[in-house]
Amino acid sequence: MRFHTRKWVKPEDLNPNGTLFGGRLLEWIDEEAALYAIVQLENSHIVTKFITEIDFKSSAKEGDIIEIGLEVTTFGNASMTLRSEVRNMMTRETIITIEKIVMVNLNAKGQPTPHGKTKVEFISDRLK
Repeated sequence: MRFHTRKWVKPEDLNPNGTLFGGRLLEWIDEEAALYAIVQLENSHIVTKFITEIDFKSSAKEGDIIEIGLEVTTFGNASMTLRSEVRNMMTRETIITIEKIVMVNLNAKGQPTPHGKTKVEFISDRLK
């Protein structure tokens, strides 16, 4: 799994218990999954279709730096399925795991459309 993004937990990200608000963390994961799908599928018209059970394993507190990791598990005809793990950058302790995030490729009319991708491509490979 590659950890693509780091976030610094700030006061506005906390819940009343003084730990990272789960909704904020899910917002960050969903945004990262969308950006990853946009780059991989080479289309800015991407939507989140499905997210499986979210498994909170530990919490983060103000001042922590977290890393959001993603990996592709499968490519569908018009979709891409990802797995995510978020961890504390300093301790490497897992904060959350999500086994399945399904992102769907859309055409200009907002309809699912085939993307033709079968494997992860890196930008450096596209530039050769």
